[in-house]
Amino acid sequence: MLLLSRADVEQVLDRDALRDAIAAVMIEVSAGRVSLPSRVAAERSEPFGVMAAMPAYVPALDAMATKVVNVFPANAGTGLPTHEAIIVLADPGTGDFLAMLDGDVITAERTAAGSAVSADVLAPRDAEILAVVGTGVQARSHALAVSRVRPFTSIRIAGRNAAAAAALAADVAAEVDVDVTGSGDVEAACRGAVVVCATTDSPTPIIRRDWLDPSAHVTSVGFAPGGPEIGSDIVHGADVVVVETRATASDEYPVGTHEIRAAIESGGVDPTRLVELGELAAAPGRHADARDRLSLYKSAGIAAQDVAAARLVFDAATRRGVGARVER
Repeated sequence: MLLLSRADVEQVLDRDALRDAIAAVMIEVSAGRVSLPSRVAAERSEPFGVMAAMPAYVPALDAMATKVVNVFPANAGTGLPTHEAIIVLADPGTGDFLAMLDGDVITAERTAAGSAVSADVLAPRDAEILAVVGTGVQARSHALAVSRVRPFTSIRIAGRNAAAAAALAADVAAEVDVDVTGSGDVEAACRGAVVVCATTDSPTPIIRRDWLDPSAHVTSVGFAPGGPEIGSDIVHGADVVVVETRATASDEYPVGTHEIRAAIESGGVDPTRLVELGELAAAPGRHADARDRLSLYKSAGIAAQDVAAARLVFDAATRRGVGARVER
Protein backbone atom coordinates (compact mmCIF):
# COMPACT_ATOMS: atom_id res chain seq x y z
CA MET A 1 0.00 0.00 0.00
CA LEU A 2 1.21 3.48 -0.84
CA LEU A 3 1.28 6.10 1.91
CA LEU A 4 1.03 9.70 0.75
CA SER A 5 1.67 12.45 3.27
CA ARG A 6 0.48 16.03 3.08
CA ALA A 7 3.81 17.02 1.50
CA ASP A 8 3.51 14.19 -1.03
CA VAL A 9 0.01 15.27 -2.05
CA GLU A 10 1.10 18.90 -2.39
CA GLN A 11 4.07 17.83 -4.49
CA VAL A 12 2.08 15.98 -7.17
CA LEU A 13 -1.29 17.79 -7.20
CA ASP A 14 -1.94 19.88 -10.33
CA ARG A 15 -4.75 22.43 -9.90
CA ASP A 16 -5.70 22.61 -13.57
CA ALA A 17 -5.82 18.83 -13.90
CA LEU A 18 -7.84 18.65 -10.68
CA ARG A 19 -10.37 21.19 -11.94
CA ASP A 20 -10.85 19.11 -15.09
CA ALA A 21 -11.17 15.93 -13.01
CA ILE A 22 -13.81 17.48 -10.75
CA ALA A 23 -15.83 18.70 -13.74
CA ALA A 24 -15.67 15.23 -15.30
CA VAL A 25 -16.66 13.34 -12.14
CA MET A 26 -19.56 15.70 -11.48
CA ILE A 27 -20.87 14.96 -14.97
CA GLU A 28 -20.74 11.27 -14.01
CA VAL A 29 -22.62 12.00 -10.79
CA SER A 30 -25.40 13.90 -12.53
CA ALA A 31 -25.69 11.11 -15.11
CA GLY A 32 -26.34 8.62 -12.29
CA ARG A 33 -23.22 6.59 -12.98
CA VAL A 34 -21.63 6.89 -9.51
CA SER A 35 -22.31 4.89 -6.35
CA LEU A 36 -22.64 7.71 -3.83
CA PRO A 37 -24.15 6.92 -0.41
CA SER A 38 -25.00 9.77 1.91
CA ARG A 39 -22.37 10.96 4.36
CA VAL A 40 -22.73 9.37 7.81
CA ALA A 41 -21.41 10.89 11.01
CA ALA A 42 -20.95 10.19 14.69
CA GLU A 43 -21.20 13.26 16.93
CA ARG A 44 -20.40 14.30 20.47
CA SER A 45 -22.13 17.31 21.96
CA GLU A 46 -19.76 18.86 24.53
CA PRO A 47 -17.42 19.96 23.16
CA PHE A 48 -18.94 19.49 19.75
CA GLY A 49 -17.09 17.09 17.47
CA VAL A 50 -17.97 14.92 14.51
CA MET A 51 -16.36 12.00 12.71
CA ALA A 52 -17.86 11.47 9.25
CA ALA A 53 -17.37 8.76 6.64
CA MET A 54 -17.75 9.49 2.92
CA PRO A 55 -17.47 6.50 0.52
CA ALA A 56 -17.98 6.46 -3.25
CA TYR A 57 -17.30 4.33 -6.32
CA VAL A 58 -16.70 5.95 -9.71
CA PRO A 59 -16.72 3.32 -12.51
CA ALA A 60 -15.43 5.77 -15.13
CA LEU A 61 -12.27 6.21 -13.05
CA ASP A 62 -12.09 2.57 -11.93
CA ALA A 63 -11.76 4.05 -8.46
CA MET A 64 -13.29 3.42 -5.05
CA ALA A 65 -12.41 5.31 -1.88
CA THR A 66 -13.63 6.38 1.52
CA LYS A 67 -12.75 9.59 3.29
CA VAL A 68 -12.87 9.82 7.07
CA VAL A 69 -13.05 13.43 8.24
CA ASN A 70 -13.07 14.80 11.79
CA VAL A 71 -14.38 18.26 12.61
CA PHE A 72 -13.71 19.58 16.13
CA PRO A 73 -14.24 23.37 16.19
CA ALA A 74 -13.25 23.67 19.86
CA ASN A 75 -9.64 22.92 18.84
CA ALA A 76 -9.34 26.44 17.42
CA GLY A 77 -6.54 28.29 19.17
CA THR A 78 -5.21 25.17 20.91
CA GLY A 79 -2.64 24.21 18.31
CA LEU A 80 -4.69 21.17 17.32
CA PRO A 81 -6.42 21.09 13.92
CA THR A 82 -10.15 21.74 13.74
CA HIS A 83 -10.42 19.58 10.60
CA GLU A 84 -8.52 16.38 9.79
CA ALA A 85 -9.07 13.85 7.04
CA ILE A 86 -7.60 10.70 5.53
CA ILE A 87 -8.62 8.94 2.34
CA VAL A 88 -8.29 5.22 1.68
CA LEU A 89 -8.21 4.24 -2.00
CA ALA A 90 -9.09 0.66 -2.97
CA ASP A 91 -9.04 -1.48 -6.10
CA PRO A 92 -12.75 -1.74 -7.01
CA GLY A 93 -12.19 -5.13 -8.63
CA THR A 94 -10.56 -6.88 -5.67
CA GLY A 95 -11.09 -4.57 -2.69
CA ASP A 96 -7.33 -4.49 -2.13
CA PHE A 97 -6.20 -1.29 -0.46
CA LEU A 98 -4.03 0.70 -2.85
CA ALA A 99 -3.19 3.83 -0.88
CA MET A 100 -3.81 5.93 2.20
CA LEU A 101 -3.61 9.64 1.48
CA ASP A 102 -3.61 12.78 3.56
CA GLY A 103 -7.11 14.15 3.09
CA ASP A 104 -6.65 17.69 4.36
CA VAL A 105 -5.03 19.04 1.21
CA ILE A 106 -7.30 17.01 -1.06
CA THR A 107 -10.43 18.28 0.72
CA ALA A 108 -9.36 21.90 0.44
CA GLU A 109 -8.21 21.62 -3.17
CA ARG A 110 -11.13 19.57 -4.53
CA THR A 111 -13.60 21.93 -2.84
CA ALA A 112 -11.92 24.94 -4.43
CA ALA A 113 -11.80 23.12 -7.76
CA GLY A 114 -15.59 22.70 -7.62
CA SER A 115 -15.97 26.41 -7.03
CA ALA A 116 -13.59 27.07 -9.91
CA VAL A 117 -15.68 24.89 -12.23
CA SER A 118 -18.80 26.89 -11.35
CA ALA A 119 -16.99 30.21 -11.81
CA ASP A 120 -15.55 29.12 -15.14
CA VAL A 121 -19.09 28.71 -16.50
CA LEU A 122 -21.01 31.44 -14.66
CA ALA A 123 -18.65 34.33 -13.91
CA PRO A 124 -18.44 37.21 -16.41
CA ARG A 125 -15.60 36.63 -18.86
CA ASP A 126 -14.03 39.99 -18.07
CA ALA A 127 -14.06 39.51 -14.29
CA GLU A 128 -11.18 41.43 -12.75
CA ILE A 129 -11.78 41.36 -8.99
CA LEU A 130 -11.98 38.20 -6.88
CA ALA A 131 -13.02 38.49 -3.24
CA VAL A 132 -12.29 35.64 -0.84
CA VAL A 133 -14.01 35.81 2.54
CA GLY A 134 -12.20 33.77 5.17
CA THR A 135 -8.63 33.25 6.30
CA GLY A 136 -8.27 29.47 6.62
CA VAL A 137 -7.16 26.64 4.35
CA GLN A 138 -10.28 26.90 2.19
CA ALA A 139 -9.67 30.61 1.66
CA ARG A 140 -6.15 29.86 0.48
CA SER A 141 -7.18 27.05 -1.86
CA HIS A 142 -9.98 29.18 -3.34
CA ALA A 143 -7.70 32.15 -3.96
CA LEU A 144 -5.26 29.90 -5.81
CA ALA A 145 -7.79 27.79 -7.73
CA VAL A 146 -10.54 30.24 -8.68
CA SER A 147 -8.05 32.90 -9.76
CA ARG A 148 -6.96 30.55 -12.59
CA VAL A 149 -10.26 30.70 -14.51
CA ARG A 150 -10.50 34.44 -15.22
CA PRO A 151 -8.03 37.27 -15.98
CA PHE A 152 -8.24 38.70 -12.47
CA THR A 153 -6.11 41.71 -11.72
CA SER A 154 -6.95 41.83 -8.01
CA ILE A 155 -7.64 39.35 -5.24
CA ARG A 156 -9.14 40.74 -2.04
CA ILE A 157 -8.96 38.52 1.04
CA ALA A 158 -11.07 39.56 4.03
CA GLY A 159 -11.97 38.08 7.39
CA ARG A 160 -12.90 38.99 10.92
CA ASN A 161 -9.21 38.76 11.85
CA ALA A 162 -7.47 41.48 9.82
CA ALA A 163 -3.99 40.23 10.73
CA ALA A 164 -4.82 36.71 9.53
CA ALA A 165 -6.22 38.13 6.30
CA ALA A 166 -3.05 40.15 5.71
CA ALA A 167 -0.86 37.11 6.41
CA LEU A 168 -2.86 34.95 4.00
CA ALA A 169 -2.72 37.67 1.35
CA ALA A 170 1.08 37.72 1.59
CA ASP A 171 1.17 33.92 1.29
CA VAL A 172 -1.09 33.89 -1.77
CA ALA A 173 0.77 36.81 -3.38
CA ALA A 174 3.92 34.70 -3.42
CA GLU A 175 2.19 32.19 -5.72
CA VAL A 176 0.21 34.37 -8.15
CA ASP A 177 1.00 37.21 -10.52
CA VAL A 178 -1.93 39.29 -9.27
CA ASP A 179 -2.29 42.12 -6.77
CA VAL A 180 -3.42 40.54 -3.46
CA THR A 181 -4.63 42.47 -0.42
CA GLY A 182 -5.92 41.42 2.97
CA SER A 183 -8.19 43.26 5.39
CA GLY A 184 -10.79 42.94 8.12
CA ASP A 185 -13.47 44.69 6.05
CA VAL A 186 -15.65 42.04 4.38
CA GLU A 187 -18.07 44.57 2.91
CA ALA A 188 -15.31 46.57 1.23
CA ALA A 189 -13.80 43.39 -0.20
CA CYS A 190 -17.12 42.28 -1.69
CA ARG A 191 -18.18 45.60 -3.20
CA GLY A 192 -17.13 45.71 -6.84
CA ALA A 193 -15.96 42.08 -6.89
CA VAL A 194 -17.45 40.00 -9.67
CA VAL A 195 -16.57 36.66 -8.06
CA VAL A 196 -17.02 36.27 -4.29
CA CYS A 197 -15.94 33.09 -2.48
CA ALA A 198 -17.26 32.52 1.05
CA THR A 199 -15.03 30.04 2.88
CA THR A 200 -15.83 30.46 6.57
CA ASP A 201 -17.20 28.46 9.51
CA SER A 202 -19.57 31.30 10.34
CA PRO A 203 -22.96 30.08 11.65
CA THR A 204 -24.56 33.37 10.61
CA PRO A 205 -24.59 35.07 7.19
CA ILE A 206 -21.32 36.84 6.55
CA ILE A 207 -22.15 38.43 3.15
CA ARG A 208 -25.12 40.65 2.30
CA ARG A 209 -26.90 40.80 -1.04
CA ASP A 210 -26.68 44.58 -1.25
CA TRP A 211 -22.88 44.39 -1.13
CA LEU A 212 -22.75 42.39 -4.36
CA ASP A 213 -22.37 43.42 -7.97
CA PRO A 214 -25.60 42.65 -9.92
CA SER A 215 -23.70 40.14 -12.08
CA ALA A 216 -21.62 38.61 -9.29
CA HIS A 217 -20.97 34.90 -9.05
CA VAL A 218 -20.93 33.74 -5.41
CA THR A 219 -19.51 30.46 -4.16
CA SER A 220 -20.09 29.26 -0.61
CA VAL A 221 -18.42 26.24 0.98
CA GLY A 222 -18.98 27.03 4.67
CA PHE A 223 -20.51 24.08 6.50
CA ALA A 224 -21.03 25.07 10.13
CA PRO A 225 -23.39 22.87 12.17
CA GLY A 226 -25.06 25.88 13.77
CA GLY A 227 -26.39 27.75 10.76
CA PRO A 228 -25.91 29.26 7.31
CA GLU A 229 -22.84 31.06 6.00
CA ILE A 230 -24.89 33.08 3.50
CA GLY A 231 -28.38 34.48 3.94
CA SER A 232 -31.69 33.91 2.22
CA ASP A 233 -31.37 37.29 0.48
CA ILE A 234 -28.59 35.83 -1.67
CA VAL A 235 -30.11 32.37 -2.12
CA HIS A 236 -33.54 33.76 -3.05
CA GLY A 237 -32.04 36.54 -5.17
CA ALA A 238 -29.81 34.35 -7.32
CA ASP A 239 -31.02 33.73 -10.86
CA VAL A 240 -29.09 30.45 -11.00
CA VAL A 241 -28.44 28.26 -7.94
CA VAL A 242 -25.92 25.45 -8.44
CA VAL A 243 -25.43 22.48 -6.08
CA GLU A 244 -23.49 19.23 -6.26
CA THR A 245 -26.69 17.16 -6.26
CA ARG A 246 -30.28 18.15 -5.56
CA ALA A 247 -30.71 15.32 -3.07
CA THR A 248 -27.57 16.17 -1.14
CA ALA A 249 -28.17 19.91 -1.00
CA SER A 250 -31.72 19.61 0.35
CA ASP A 251 -30.97 16.94 2.97
CA GLU A 252 -30.48 17.57 6.68
CA TYR A 253 -27.10 18.28 8.26
CA PRO A 254 -24.55 16.63 8.13
CA VAL A 255 -25.45 15.75 4.54
CA GLY A 256 -27.03 18.89 3.12
CA THR A 257 -26.69 22.63 3.55
CA HIS A 258 -28.63 24.98 5.81
CA GLU A 259 -28.99 27.53 3.03
CA ILE A 260 -30.60 25.32 0.39
CA ARG A 261 -32.78 23.33 2.76
CA ALA A 262 -34.16 26.50 4.37
CA ALA A 263 -34.77 28.11 0.98
CA ILE A 264 -36.74 25.08 -0.20
CA GLU A 265 -38.76 24.81 3.01
CA SER A 266 -39.66 28.50 2.88
CA GLY A 267 -40.73 28.28 -0.74
CA GLY A 268 -38.03 30.71 -1.82
CA VAL A 269 -36.36 28.15 -4.09
CA ASP A 270 -38.04 25.50 -6.25
CA PRO A 271 -35.89 22.35 -5.82
CA THR A 272 -36.57 21.32 -9.41
CA ARG A 273 -34.87 24.51 -10.61
CA LEU A 274 -31.60 23.80 -8.82
CA VAL A 275 -28.79 23.14 -11.29
CA GLU A 276 -26.33 20.36 -10.52
CA LEU A 277 -22.65 21.13 -11.01
CA GLY A 278 -22.37 18.19 -13.41
CA GLU A 279 -25.23 19.55 -15.51
CA LEU A 280 -23.51 22.92 -15.57
CA ALA A 281 -20.19 21.38 -16.65
CA ALA A 282 -21.83 19.20 -19.30
CA ALA A 283 -23.71 22.05 -20.97
CA PRO A 284 -22.01 25.36 -20.09
CA GLY A 285 -23.61 27.22 -22.98
CA ARG A 286 -27.07 26.58 -21.57
CA HIS A 287 -26.32 29.00 -18.72
CA ALA A 288 -24.33 31.61 -20.62
CA ASP A 289 -26.93 34.29 -19.92
CA ALA A 290 -26.33 33.85 -16.19
CA ARG A 291 -23.07 35.77 -16.60
CA ASP A 292 -25.12 38.95 -16.56
CA ARG A 293 -27.08 37.97 -13.44
CA LEU A 294 -26.43 36.98 -9.84
CA SER A 295 -25.47 33.31 -9.59
CA LEU A 296 -24.68 31.08 -6.63
CA TYR A 297 -22.81 27.81 -6.14
CA LYS A 298 -23.46 26.24 -2.73
CA SER A 299 -21.28 23.27 -1.86
CA ALA A 300 -21.86 20.59 0.77
CA GLY A 301 -18.95 18.42 -0.39
CA ILE A 302 -19.46 14.92 -1.80
CA ALA A 303 -17.28 11.83 -1.79
CA ALA A 304 -17.15 11.51 -5.58
CA GLN A 305 -14.92 14.58 -5.63
CA ASP A 306 -12.59 12.98 -3.08
CA VAL A 307 -12.39 9.82 -5.19
CA ALA A 308 -11.53 11.80 -8.32
CA ALA A 309 -8.87 13.81 -6.51
CA ALA A 310 -7.42 10.77 -4.76
CA ARG A 311 -7.20 8.84 -8.01
CA LEU A 312 -5.51 11.79 -9.74
CA VAL A 313 -2.97 12.15 -6.92
CA PHE A 314 -2.36 8.40 -6.66
CA ASP A 315 -1.68 8.07 -10.39
CA ALA A 316 0.66 11.06 -10.40
CA ALA A 317 2.52 9.82 -7.32
CA THR A 318 2.90 6.35 -8.82
CA ARG A 319 4.32 7.76 -12.06
CA ARG A 320 6.78 9.97 -10.20
CA GLY A 321 7.77 7.54 -7.48
CA VAL A 322 6.45 9.73 -4.67
CA GLY A 323 5.32 8.30 -1.33
CA ALA A 324 6.26 5.35 0.86
CA ARG A 325 5.36 1.72 0.19
CA VAL A 326 4.38 -0.31 3.25
CA GLU A 327 3.32 -3.91 3.86
CA ARG A 328 0.14 -4.50 5.81
